[in-house]
Amino acid sequence: MSAAPGTGFRRYRYFEFIETHAGLLGVLIAIAVSFGGLAEIIPLFFQAHVIKPSPGVEPRDPLRLAGFDVYVREGCYGCHSQMIRTLRAETERYGHYSDAGESVYDHPHQWGSKRTGPDLARVGGKYSDDWQRRHLMNPRDVPGGKDSNMPGYPWLAARPLDAADVQARMKVLRQLGTPYRDADIAAAPATLQGKTELDALVAYLQGLGTALPAAGVHDAATPAENAP
Repeated sequence: MSAAPGTGFRRYRYFEFIETHAGLLGVLIAIAVSFGGLAEIIPLFFQAHVIKPSPGVEPRDPLRLAGFDVYVREGCYGCHSQMIRTLRAETERYGHYSDAGESVYDHPHQWGSKRTGPDLARVGGKYSDDWQRRHLMNPRDVPGGKDSNMPGYPWLAARPLDAADVQARMKVLRQLGTPYRDADIAAAPATLQGKTELDALVAYLQGLGTALPAAGVHDAATPAENAP
């Protein structure tokens, strides 16, 4: 059945009215973008709660949690991402590809593609604590670091950790889903006593990527796209 005469013309006039009134057009565009954005963003919130920790991944202890906060504060992410892709060139250089369950307790996560320096997702245990300290104090003091453009962070060795601040962070993270127990939070002051921000950062770095090998995940089959 054909439309009534003049129907198409009337519809065109509605469009013409909207297009010739910039304010109304802007409001309608904002409404359309808002609905589109909500349709994409809301499912991601539900998906975030679906992701479970990978086997062997536990909430960080107070010292490593403090180190994570120092890492974020000092902007280390700007040169060192923690995301190994499922590409043979990356897995052979850095180790097993990253899994979302590894970063479930990261707030904020450190995934990305910025690599002025090497990816640190698997750096834990690769070097000794002493090497990490020397490297953080002055990267040019370690073997092979002569031409490094990384800045040193000597002041971290003189900054004691604030146990009350770490406890407050643990309480907030518990509200975000990290399963810290009351006993874990209460034990923080004893764990952090006499520790500096440098100690915390070294502990954090030495823990990166160490949980999954213990769980046998690194022995899993490599994805098909990594095959030669």
